[in-house]
Amino acid sequence: TERKKLHTAPVGQVFRLRPFHVLVATGGGYAGYRKYEDYKLEQLEKRGIEVPVKLASEWEVALYKSVPTRLLSRAWGRLNQVELPTWLRKPVYSLYIWTFGVNMKEAAVEDLHHYRNLSEFFRRKLKPQVRPVCCVHSVISPSDGKILNFGQVKNCEVEQVKGVTYSLESFLGPRISTEEMHFRQAPPGNSFQQQLVTKEGNELYHCVIYLAPGDYHCFHSPTDWTVSHRRHFPGSLMSVNPGVARWIKELFCHNERVVLTGDWKHGFFSLTAVGATNVGSIRIYFDQDLHTNSPSYSKGSYNDFSFISNSKEGIPMRKGEHLGEFNLGSTIVLIFEAPKDFKFNLKAGQKIRFGEALGSL
Repeated sequence: TERKKLHTAPVGQVFRLRPFHVLVATGGGYAGYRKYEDYKLEQLEKRGIEVPVKLASEWEVALYKSVPTRLLSRAWGRLNQVELPTWLRKPVYSLYIWTFGVNMKEAAVEDLHHYRNLSEFFRRKLKPQVRPVCCVHSVISPSDGKILNFGQVKNCEVEQVKGVTYSLESFLGPRISTEEMHFRQAPPGNSFQQQLVTKEGNELYHCVIYLAPGDYHCFHSPTDWTVSHRRHFPGSLMSVNPGVARWIKELFCHNERVVLTGDWKHGFFSLTAVGATNVGSIRIYFDQDLHTNSPSYSKGSYNDFSFISNSKEGIPMRKGEHLGEFNLGSTIVLIFEAPKDFKFNLKAGQKIRFGEALGSL
């Protein structure tokens, strides 16, 4: 008689699925399927077989964006900062090194026990002598990575990979005032692309560099220039690996990104750090007010910050100088103005290292 009664919930309540759970499960499963498809495409590329472009439909993009990648990236960021026991560091980092082919001989500190958490390991510094900065050419690679695409910007469209484009204006946002950027006033009616070109006879060029998880995660100044403005676009955090970049049109316009604009000796210059899954953290060393992957954001919005004031005319950057870092690996997009005889010394798909020349005049 003194036994306690056991109260059980109806079976329907126990197994009741909420819309959010269905959305996460469906979206996560589909994302896993896409990862498998990306792997197959990479294998075909390695064998030299050209892969036809097949763009995602609107419902596929919507389904992918339904996965809570921003929340997962914030959780991943917190996990990265958890201090690992000394005995666990070497096994964990060794697994990562083996999986992504990390070359620890280039690291300033090779001892794996030195890195207290995953975040410190991802942001490891390199030995100074392993990345000599090219002194001959004026534009160098700002990071280690893989060249996805490069060339002239045409018809206000930029290629993220061969055959897949995005809008230049959607990517950079509305043009910044000529007073702030020290640019000449463009004639009315000119296209957005023409308005960015400040000197007669110049062209607009672009270069896309993908940083894989095993790459060095810091990025540097690609040339001598002055950063005048920062524009931060909150957005999705979809994967930016080459397979997804080939699949989703305007992928870089969907994702969170930080656009730095300014000028160099030939006119307009910009560097954009694009976020990705598990890379919600984009850090710019001289910009302490920048906070990426905030829990609250308005879709399609952006916020501006000017580095020009009465006391300074922007942030001067020297070629090769430390500029910022990702938390895991992502994409750098350069869009800049140069004379018509500028030539890229690159091949699509090639590996490049920070400090190597991108092109020449």
